[in-house]
Amino acid sequence: MEKDEKYQPLIARWEQTEKTYDAAKAKASYEEAVAKAKAAGKAAPRSPGNPLTGNARPGNIYNGVLKPTVGYGIRGVIWYQGESNAGRAYQYRDLFPLMIKSWRDEWNIGDFSFYWVQLADFLPEKTEPGDSTWPELREAQTMTMAKLPNTGEAVIIDLGEARDIHPRNKQDVAKRLARWALNRDYGMSNIPYHSPQYKSMEKQGNKVILSFDHIGAGLYTFDTTSPVGFAIAGEDKKFVWADAKLLGTNNVFDKIEVSSDKITDPASVRYAWADNPICNVYSKEGLPLTPFRTDDWKGATADAR
Repeated sequence: MEKDEKYQPLIARWEQTEKTYDAAKAKASYEEAVAKAKAAGKAAPRSPGNPLTGNARPGNIYNGVLKPTVGYGIRGVIWYQGESNAGRAYQYRDLFPLMIKSWRDEWNIGDFSFYWVQLADFLPEKTEPGDSTWPELREAQTMTMAKLPNTGEAVIIDLGEARDIHPRNKQDVAKRLARWALNRDYGMSNIPYHSPQYKSMEKQGNKVILSFDHIGAGLYTFDTTSPVGFAIAGEDKKFVWADAKLLGTNNVFDKIEVSSDKITDPASVRYAWADNPICNVYSKEGLPLTPFRTDDWKGATADAR
């Protein structure tokens, strides 16, 4: 990270923390807060962590946890992380692939498999479409598959909980990761593993026709016959909820038509583009459609460093 200019603001912040953090002062402040809370009959505040020894400081987990295992035989890696990077999602487009490449360089056994879990749905549901950080982090994760070979993503946009950042349904999360390894690394080619993914869009008047890769036996909508979770906008970038329907032949649906009577000249479509989206499109094999946007408009975290 120190060798790349794009990470210098982040490195500089940590260098400043290293120079100014006073553990004794922090402890004294905490003990004072505890005493005040006790006198007021309130619960004590949570003890602050030491940022210099915490997990967020660059290099701490790497040197403390990963480095001692480098050299041991491995078949591949499964990875579950990303929440703390959501505020710098655009940066993660490069930072996450950099981490994977650095691990591969360290082990020096080639491009071993690296599979991760995309961020789950979390935080309150929003009534209107718009920009936010979590969908941008999911986008950065998805982009990594195109940047590095032998990588894969388990989509769990349907398994999260608004009030728990760690989904309690660990079984289905694990099964979606296992699909990747079983198919790609252990020869079980009959096991579907890749979630449907946006491929292209075609404008037809006030409608947009979306095409997808990795649809398996076709697209399927859970709970309702109409696809849910789509938003559409014109060049003014003002999104509204869209109507959508599956398209195909012989009951094999491979496209989705999206429109709104409020948008006469559509420029972009987004799906499941929210912290905690309501969405219902799957492959018939039960794998959820990967959240996406068709535009590359500047996002909420584009300038965050």
